[in-house]
Amino acid sequence: MTYRYKVALIFLIGFFIDCINIFISAVALPTLSAALHVSTSDVAWVANAYILGLTLIIPVSTWLAGRFGSREILTASMILFTASVWMCGLADSFNELVIWRFVQGMGGGLLIPVGQALTFNLFKGEQRAKISTLVMAVALIAPAISPTIGGIIVDSSSWRWVFYSNIPFSLIAALLSWFWINEARPTSLPRPDIKGLLLVSAALGSLLMGMSLYGGDAPAWVAALFVTAGVTFVLLYGLHYRRCKNPIIELSLLKSKKLSTSIFIYYAIPGVFTGVNLMSIFFLQNTLHFSARLTGMFMILYAIGAFIAMLICGRTYNRMGAKRLFALGMLLHSAGIATLLLVNDPSDLWVIVIAYSLMGIGGGIGANTAQTTSLMDFEGNDTHKASVIWNINRQMSFSIGAALFLMVFNLLLKHFDTTQAYHATFAIASLVGLFPLFQLSQLNTQKDCHAQRNS
Repeated sequence: MTYRYKVALIFLIGFFIDCINIFISAVALPTLSAALHVSTSDVAWVANAYILGLTLIIPVSTWLAGRFGSREILTASMILFTASVWMCGLADSFNELVIWRFVQGMGGGLLIPVGQALTFNLFKGEQRAKISTLVMAVALIAPAISPTIGGIIVDSSSWRWVFYSNIPFSLIAALLSWFWINEARPTSLPRPDIKGLLLVSAALGSLLMGMSLYGGDAPAWVAALFVTAGVTFVLLYGLHYRRCKNPIIELSLLKSKKLSTSIFIYYAIPGVFTGVNLMSIFFLQNTLHFSARLTGMFMILYAIGAFIAMLICGRTYNRMGAKRLFALGMLLHSAGIATLLLVNDPSDLWVIVIAYSLMGIGGGIGANTAQTTSLMDFEGNDTHKASVIWNINRQMSFSIGAALFLMVFNLLLKHFDTTQAYHATFAIASLVGLFPLFQLSQLNTQKDCHAQRNS
């Protein structure tokens, strides 16, 4: 195996672990809610804490890799991940579980952007489309098997083994990182932007907390206070960015229409789906009384649809272009979400099959196209910086999607019965997923893209 494929394999294992932690824990949330005696809004922090920890460490991960070495950081990240996931399984209280999930996220957040930047710098030009296809293949396998495995674990054993099951993969990633990675450290490193990191962390944490509280049991003014604080921190980072020579997040890279549009798409498709899937899990288990195993198996349908989408994108990306594929993906994905409005009782299995299949095909087309398109404009150090932005976006889209639609559901529940509230939430989600259609005109045509490459 050549060196670049060794690096790619390490990154793909880390990416696989990340995807597992999003989907395998989601199917256990109704059981966790009952076992730890917490509300639906509160139990979402089992997922949110992981994503928040991962998101907050991403901006400084590239600097840490340059300071201590990619091999050392990648190995340490997986050791930290292994220790924290073990402690998650041992947790005796909800607060303890959330704290260790946050630490677990920090471990995972070190591997993904560093591994992605190393990989994408070794695969250039059209080869990036090939490695993006491998990334999406992993993104299909993990959602396909992890909810089903998680459902089997929850139904036959304990929710604790949902976390223990991660340990073999993280230990393999740690060993491979130590023995395979061989990257020279830069001769000089700029000082890390600690002030920018604190502002970004405060902004993300405040916005996520505000959405999680709004519509729940907390007073509305408390949620509004967190959201206001989050917006304020965003504005303060904007002022800080103008004065900082080496900002933690290089906002100028967002001038790339490929990157900015891909970011918007990721919120509208994988982000929206994360929220829809979370609500669907609670709907199917708590309202229709499906088992955790059966609920998890619907993700196999999603993965099959996404696999078909991956084949479509791999064969047609250079011919159709990102604009058409993005539009097709959004339309199919939103159509799948809208189909969930027809689910009223346990006998509507075929409706759920159609819904998850459509969401899988549309979601696969959109996510695969975004992954392929996002970093096309960058090389060298700019790839690292763009990777930081892309991975912050990717993780926050999952967390914001879950928090947003939990908030919407809790607000609707005050005015409708449970089934009607779920259906209205799905209807709103299907519309939200179409918003980026209005931004697609900013993307170059395929003819223009070829002209830029040849110039």
